[in-house]
Amino acid sequence: MELRQLRYFMEVAEREHVSEAAENLHVAQSAISRQIANLEAELGVSLFEREGRNVKLTHIGRVFLTHTKTAMKAIDHAKKQIDEYLDPERGSIKIGFPTSLAGHLLPTVISEFKQKYPNIAFQLRQGSYAFLIDAVKNREIDVAFLGPVPTDDPDISGHILFTENLYALVPAKHPLSDKPSIHLNDLRNEDFVVFPEGYVLHKIVVEGCRQAGFSANITSEGEDLDAIKGLVSAGIGVTILPESTFYESTPRFTKKIKINTPELKRSVGIITPKHRNLAPSEKVFYQFVKEFFSFLQRFQ
Repeated sequence: MELRQLRYFMEVAEREHVSEAAENLHVAQSAISRQIANLEAELGVSLFEREGRNVKLTHIGRVFLTHTKTAMKAIDHAKKQIDEYLDPERGSIKIGFPTSLAGHLLPTVISEFKQKYPNIAFQLRQGSYAFLIDAVKNREIDVAFLGPVPTDDPDISGHILFTENLYALVPAKHPLSDKPSIHLNDLRNEDFVVFPEGYVLHKIVVEGCRQAGFSANITSEGEDLDAIKGLVSAGIGVTILPESTFYESTPRFTKKIKINTPELKRSVGIITPKHRNLAPSEKVFYQFVKEFFSFLQRFQ
């Protein structure tokens, strides 16, 4: 079994068309057909079945594809380890991040890191809370920033960089807008604007309101911070957001208010795979991030 055969197999499986796979790989169609035939002969099973001009994976072909992807990720990671062992400051890092950390934390960290390590490249991927955890586990990304930091996942190591309070955001003309702080229960009769179900900030709002003794009346949803803030600005409802999302400024026509009771906080940190060693450039970045935020905490 050769790596070339596995790469050909994966390409055909994804495109379900031998000629398209050949064109994308810049090799002859006959070469791909021959290598896949050799692979099937070695395995003793048929990996594909024909459907007109297309091909589709057989049941055992789908099983083999799952394991092949895992194996190829491990091989690619091993090669990366070797390349970066020779020069740890010339690697490439795949970093994941949620929308709530995209406005300030991520650009600040990347900018500071690039000043010190200009030859390390980044591939950045935004995603939901669950997606980022799964992507780190599945080797789709190397490390991810996350809030809150998971503490009970057996396959993930989390390092808390800081904790932050959550604030209420209300329209500027709201009756509570002039108050320096509120009890969350003061919003029990309000319409809430939140992220869709499945987003961790949706869960934080729902659980926070439950702690305060009421169920949030969710009337509107948005999939990014600008949408949420815009809906509040328009007077559609109120919301609850982490303090770091207001770093630049509070949006126009809104007011940020401290929540006294219950005290809502979230941890923010960086997660790495527990059962896989980081590549040298990833270790450099991970250590830099920890030291960077440790330095910031000493001066706050």
